[in-house]
Amino acid sequence: MHTALKLTTFAAALAATFGTAYGVGNVIDPVVSDDKTTEAAQHGGHAADKEKDGGGGHGEGTEAVGGHAAELPGGLQTSEGGYTLDLKTSHIEAGAATELSFAIVKDSTGRNVTAYQREHEKELHLIVASRDLTVYRHLHPTRAADGTWSIPVELPKAGGYRVFADFKPTGAAEGLTLGSDLAVSGPYKPAELPKAAPTAIVDGYKVTLNGELRPGAGSELKLNVTKDGKSVRNLQPYLGAYGHLVALRSGDLAYLHVHPNGEPGDGRTKPGPEVSFTATAPSKGAYRLFLDFKHEGKVRTAAFTVHAGGTSAAAEPTTAEPTAEKHGSDGHGH
Repeated sequence: MHTALKLTTFAAALAATFGTAYGVGNVIDPVVSDDKTTEAAQHGGHAADKEKDGGGGHGEGTEAVGGHAAELPGGLQTSEGGYTLDLKTSHIEAGAATELSFAIVKDSTGRNVTAYQREHEKELHLIVASRDLTVYRHLHPTRAADGTWSIPVELPKAGGYRVFADFKPTGAAEGLTLGSDLAVSGPYKPAELPKAAPTAIVDGYKVTLNGELRPGAGSELKLNVTKDGKSVRNLQPYLGAYGHLVALRSGDLAYLHVHPNGEPGDGRTKPGPEVSFTATAPSKGAYRLFLDFKHEGKVRTAAFTVHAGGTSAAAEPTTAEPTAEKHGSDGHGH
């Protein structure tokens, strides 16, 4: 990424404005984007080559292992590379259905971007995550002809949140991940980062993580999916792959967007039970991994806490809270 303007917004600023009344929660099913208004080019696996060479897509660190300066990880800036995330909905109420809207603005013209290159079957990927990393949503909003994106959301849990837009404008050399803060009013009760565990249980599926996230170096992460004690060998393609992985760093929510080693139809990648990724942590510290996988027509999200550059063992698997999940045809979350 090429940094044009650093405009990092902190959760503390939100706390000063809204006190302790924030919130986030489930998302209503989105509508598929209208492709007629763009001349989008197909483009897949924008992070895969970098990951295989030890890079992490949008997840390169602010400081290399040897102490040399490096690019900022994705999502820490509202403006970058000549583009700005204009979040038009910066505050909503907990438990109230609200339309979340935003636009990507080209700084040189001041106009909304209306032409995108498709990456992983979509023009834009929207991620909403709570600052405590206990709530996560991967969404695909609708884009209007004027470049305004929108999606209905219902966010029942109070707290500070970060909204990430992952996209590639038509003609751009590389993709961008921009971030902006979202506050949701309501009774606020802070939560601890979930403990590290090698397994996660969601909707009766057990997902086991093998491998370690390493700072400054690419490492393989293998996730194995089972149900009722049996290996799931018929995962369905989702966004052009058998799994989709996002990693967020605890504290500042630095964003790593990685994809599997292989894809459906390549002659070597099997549809489960294992999905393999290569990822690079930008620094030491705690991270939350969110794996999206599709089976029997439904997308589910398994979440893990991992520690890059350190160890933190936990014997018990984590289990998703039923009230914190709602999966749709295009949007889902944990």
